[in-house]
Amino acid sequence: MDLPAQVEKGLEKFLDAARTAFGVNLVSVVLYGSGAEGKLRPTSDVNLIAVVDSAGEAQMTAVGPVVTMLRAAIELKVMFLRRAEIDDAVIAFPVKFADIRRRRRVLLGEDVFAGMTIPRSALIARLRQVLLNLIVRARESYAERVGQEDHLVAMVADLAGPLRSAAASLLDLENTPAASAKEALEKVGGTRRAVAELSEAREKQSLPPGEAAAAVFSLLEVAEEMLARLSRVAA
Repeated sequence: MDLPAQVEKGLEKFLDAARTAFGVNLVSVVLYGSGAEGKLRPTSDVNLIAVVDSAGEAQMTAVGPVVTMLRAAIELKVMFLRRAEIDDAVIAFPVKFADIRRRRRVLLGEDVFAGMTIPRSALIARLRQVLLNLIVRARESYAERVGQEDHLVAMVADLAGPLRSAAASLLDLENTPAASAKEALEKVGGTRRAVAELSEAREKQSLPPGEAAAAVFSLLEVAEEMLARLSRVAA
């Protein structure tokens, strides 16, 4: 699957545990995000959605220990979603599901997200919230980490995923979709050095000395510009 051996083994452990815990109530397990593209980085989470018909106490208690173990081992994050909740979840979390629509790999069961439609109004509203939250929280984090180069590099790396997903959703709304979330941010961010440095920050967890602070604010400018473009889309 173009994934590190440790991740593949971890996913197999989760699938075995999910089958045992949920039995016939397990509808689908879907890998999404960078893992679905085979592009996991050292800082990447392994994101799954387990779609089930029921998620009672006994079932969640049974699968819990494996989820806890794999959270520590491979940064596994699992959304447990009842099939009856899918439509409401798409409306509540349209940016996440827009990413799932673009980047997913079915590991077990049916592709319940094939043909998924995301309401445009919900995507605009949620994307605005995501961008504002990212901007405000990044400023707060920067103020807490001034002069701490390693922490600022980690900030840059952490901004990559949300900014790329936001850029891809924005381009979809502008009817100019990109081939990937990475390409979307490159289109939106233009020639900014910080955009080009994102991969380095994620893969090597380092940047040239003194560049992390400037990279943070350059990426914040990108987010602010996306917010302005979103306002024009919504007008």
